[in-house]
Amino acid sequence: MRYSVWEPIYEEIVKDFGFERRKDEEAADLASELLRREGRNVERTKNKIDALLKGKRALICGNAPSLERDIKEKELDVSFHREFVVIAADGATSVLLRNAIRPDLVVTDLDGSIADILYANRRGSIIVVHAHGDNRAMLKTVLPSLHGNVICTTQSRPLCPSGVSGRVYNFGGFTDGDRCVFLAKECGAAGIELMGFDFEDRHVSARKKKKLKWAKRLIGDLLL
Repeated sequence: MRYSVWEPIYEEIVKDFGFERRKDEEAADLASELLRREGRNVERTKNKIDALLKGKRALICGNAPSLERDIKEKELDVSFHREFVVIAADGATSVLLRNAIRPDLVVTDLDGSIADILYANRRGSIIVVHAHGDNRAMLKTVLPSLHGNVICTTQSRPLCPSGVSGRVYNFGGFTDGDRCVFLAKECGAAGIELMGFDFEDRHVSARKKKKLKWAKRLIGDLLL
């Protein structure tokens, strides 16, 4: 998604939640500097994501309480990697690993189990770390601990410094779940299936309900 298309949506989100755009931009700058300092070849990793997803079916796993049940009902196991590219939204990583499924991609703003995200990364998962105004301290802690297969995203203006390190992408999306969908769409997935999503979950905070409402809107706009 072109940033010129995404920016009005982002501005609406900022207004709705009272976010400070400046803090998101500072987080993106920090992520870029950390990537540069570590010498990360983010363009090569982005190319890996493109090759992984282009023309393939993406199974995007949200972290709703239904995810564990969905895995068992669909009798999913390691063999379904032949059919799908598995993308985990943050905390869904832990549920998948608990069921012996390693996600191909993890999209996270570092709210989930860091130990499980690091473990998945060591096992070969590509990690897409989202930088925003509230997770700058976590960026400093976690980014240097990840292996080579990592890129960063922002919900503000993307950063495109020269060279192979330091780039921070914006594929669109607000929550971990809908960012997974935007990423899959951007990278050419032939089809997208959702599992472990509950946009009407009543057992969450008012703020989380608002986020779920946004996720439902964004995913609906993208897939319909």
